[in-house]
Amino acid sequence: GRAEGPPGPKNLPGAFATDGAVFWVGGAVSEYAGHHHPGRRNPTFVNTSDYPNKKPLRSVAVCSRSWSGGRIKKFKVRICAAGSNQKRGVDYLENYTGAAPIGDLRNMEVLAKYGSPEQQDQWLRPLMEGRIRSTFGMTEPQVASSDATNMELQIERDGDHYILNGRKWWSSNIYHPLCEFVITMGVSNPDNPRHQRHSMVIVPKETPGLEIVRPLSVFGNVHSPQGHGELAYHDVRVPIDNIILGEGRGFEIAQGRLGPGRFQYAMTNVGMAQRMLDLVCARVEQREAFGSKLRDFSSVRQDIARARCSIEQTRLLVLKAAAEMDKSGAKGARDYISMLKIVGPKLAHDVAERAMQIFGGKGVSGDTPIAEMYVMGRLMRIADGPDEVHMNQLAKLTMAQAEISRLEGKGGVEWFGD
Repeated sequence: GRAEGPPGPKNLPGAFATDGAVFWVGGAVSEYAGHHHPGRRNPTFVNTSDYPNKKPLRSVAVCSRSWSGGRIKKFKVRICAAGSNQKRGVDYLENYTGAAPIGDLRNMEVLAKYGSPEQQDQWLRPLMEGRIRSTFGMTEPQVASSDATNMELQIERDGDHYILNGRKWWSSNIYHPLCEFVITMGVSNPDNPRHQRHSMVIVPKETPGLEIVRPLSVFGNVHSPQGHGELAYHDVRVPIDNIILGEGRGFEIAQGRLGPGRFQYAMTNVGMAQRMLDLVCARVEQREAFGSKLRDFSSVRQDIARARCSIEQTRLLVLKAAAEMDKSGAKGARDYISMLKIVGPKLAHDVAERAMQIFGGKGVSGDTPIAEMYVMGRLMRIADGPDEVHMNQLAKLTMAQAEISRLEGKGGVEWFGD
């Protein structure tokens, strides 16, 4: 449904418009007054026909939905422009979904694209309305989960139920008080071909046998209130209707989930880097050392110049990847998605390094968002597949594309060495 409220301040957290609605996201939107619920984290939808001459100045993503019989038929996220001046880039999407991007938005995508109408009614609708939260169970502590085929959690059919046994960790949102379910991936068909052995099942958080073992910290930060946790499944029993798409379809769903999710990382990385650069530019104007303002030191200017170049390069790569995804789908854009996953987190990590050095002691404290953004950039170089996995995939794709171009006479180079 649509939420209406009193007019809010002219400098709102951010917005984008589509299908006659405005979704508030991270970003600076000046000269724009709209309907807003102060203090609420639930989605706010505003009819743009009320403001025909006002447009958001910074668009982050576009979400289009179509409805049939009260059910969601399509939920699609497209990137229009990356980057934002939001105070904390990691919270871009929370304002319009009522949910943090890392867990909930991707689960929305899974349920919207692959879920049954009943699953959408029970789980997707309240999730999109911000009334509940969710988490995802994929990574396992006892195996190298960068190779997802290593996953060992067992999903066994028992009459009209599935029984789950195993362990998961790094399940984000699990400690959030509104978290209601876990989309869990495990082995359901061990005798099938390698990439058809796994399935995804919806496990309500309060199901008997699902144990939250402990919270996990990232560089000492537990990321309250949602947090990350280790889970243990002890004969967890769920109805067969809770399986998503069908047995053996887990990898198919995972690929559909991870592609758009990596765009979220890329947008977040650009937004964080831009915010840190803005902070640096303000800092060097205000501080003096050895008789000169920091802005006058050559090394500081070089750091600012490199950061600006890197941010703009990554921003344009986001847009290029988005265009390829619109044209060819996630599979056709997989090389650009790999590039984003390699470049984006490294961007945030490197800009944070420079920003911390310029800020000095304040840069590593909690007085600015720089230290947290540094941690997030470093974490993202592992989450959703480490850099090495994406570089390996990108290199194979690049070599294959070069060979195809050579064989078709459209490019490539004939070997002329020794």
